[in-house]
Parts: sequence; C-alpha cells; structure tokens
Amino acid sequence: MSRVIFSLYIDIPEEELDYQPAHWGSDIPKTLHTKLEFKKHYDWLLESQKHYANHINVEYKHYIYDKAYIEYKEWFNKNYPEITSYNIVNFYKIKLMHDLANEYDEILYLDLDVIPVTNENFFEVWDLSKGIAIMSGTAESQKPIDTDTRELLYLKYRTNSVRSPVAKYWNTRAMLTERGFDSLDCTVFNTGIIGITKEKINELEYFTDFKDTIDYMTYLRNEEGFYPEHIQALFGYDNETIWGYKTLSKKLPWQLLGPDWHHFMDKWNYITSSSKFVHCINKDFNYVKDWYEKNNILDLFK
Repeated sequence: MSRVIFSLYIDIPEEELDYQPAHWGSDIPKTLHTKLEFKKHYDWLLESQKHYANHINVEYKHYIYDKAYIEYKEWFNKNYPEITSYNIVNFYKIKLMHDLANEYDEILYLDLDVIPVTNENFFEVWDLSKGIAIMSGTAESQKPIDTDTRELLYLKYRTNSVRSPVAKYWNTRAMLTERGFDSLDCTVFNTGIIGITKEKINELEYFTDFKDTIDYMTYLRNEEGFYPEHIQALFGYDNETIWGYKTLSKKLPWQLLGPDWHHFMDKWNYITSSSKFVHCINKDFNYVKDWYEKNNILDLFK
C-alpha cells in the first residue's frame, strides 16, 4: 500500500490578492493577513507536517510557486480570466491530488495551516476504502437559528464572504437543484484536510467537463430571479463548491472528519486535548506554536 501526505504553499503576489473581510479579531483584510502570517511562520508550519509524516513513515511532498504552478496559472488565466489567483491555487491542489493518484494508493492532503498534534497514524485510523475522509458542514456561528427574523437573516447572509461556508452551501445547493439532483441533504465540504484513495479521486472526475461546470456556475451567478439577490451575490468559483457538487451528485461515499481530526480554530483560540490536526483558520500561528511547545508535541515524534 503506497501512501503520501502532501501540501503546498503559493505566495500570491500582493497585487493579485482579492479583498476579503478581516479575520475575527484582526483589522487588516483576510488575504493580506494570511499572506503575512504564512511568510512569517512558513518554516515552522512545514517542519510540523514533516515531523508527523516522518513519524508515521509516510512520504511527504510539498509544492511551491514554481514553473509547474506558473504554467498552470497561465493556462487558467487564458481560459478562465474570471477566476481569482486564490481560487486557482485551490484548484491546483485538486490537480496535484489527481497527479499523485497515478503513483499512490492513498493520499492525505493538508493545507499548510494544518498542524498535526498527534502521533496517531491517520491512514491506520481511517479506512479510506469506506469513502473520502473530509470535514463537512457550516460553522455553528454561521447557521441561522429558529429565532432569526427575516431581516436578521438578510443581514447575516449579506455580510458573508463568498468564501464563507454559507456561500458555498447555497452555491452547491443551487447547482444540485437546477440539474435535478436531490439537495435536501446538501452540505459543504472543507478541503483543508482530505484523505482519499486513488479510486475515489478518479471516480470524482473533478475536472471532467470542467468548462461546462464553470459555465454553469456563471449562469447561476447571473440568472435573474433564481435566488434572492443577497444569496446569489455569494455565488463564486471555488474548489469546495465543485467538490460538493461532484461528490453529492455522484453519491460518492464519504466519512466525516470530526472535531478531533479536523479541529477548526477560527473565531476562538483553543485546542482540545483530543485534537489530532489543528486547522488554524484565523492564522494565529503564535497561539498554536505556544500550545505546541507547552504540550511537548515534538516529543510525540521521537
């Protein structure tokens, strides 16, 4: 059984950053904050993933802003100029997953802001033959509650980013509904951590009829009256919406990565004792690094 863990780091030039609201507790745009924090902590983040891969004796691959990525980006810019550099990077990781499936039986992808804090072997805990291992669902703080008024719902959705789980949920649901697929159990997937077999990535057929998929997303963005304006304004071109649309329309089996194997650190800084992988959404890497050192996580890999 051949296995690989991979990640990537693409330092998007500042002039190509698309504006996004600030992370919770920050006063600068999310995209700029992310760029600065990754550059500051890059070496430590990379080493933390290497330590884990070495400990479980699995090959680790890391991809950067190199000739291969530049060629991929140029192809995207030529064929799909409406797609931002940020989204190109996230399509690139799916492309790399497909490439690696030609060589490896099982693949674990980790965003660079995912820090392993366990010595448990992901591939031994998760039987990937049973389905894709991935986190799904919108963040609790973004879900509408029963007492929300129509006005409050409008404000909540209006202020969401096109990158928010809420945006991706409604975009995925629209894609499923318009083409006659069941959307009642629609969910949104987070592709920051993915465990998958070569069979399942091939069955997903992510890039099959890709132009048709992008054209379809454009249609849903522009079709008048399809959804309320404040919902339709959230529709975009992101890898997670397409991942959800493909997975659910094809009824591919998947397994839920719960809060232990995908600890989502966003609005609040905390790490539980049962956490395995910490996904540092808010990019407060100083907090994670301090916790990592105080809890002697490095000793787990000796």
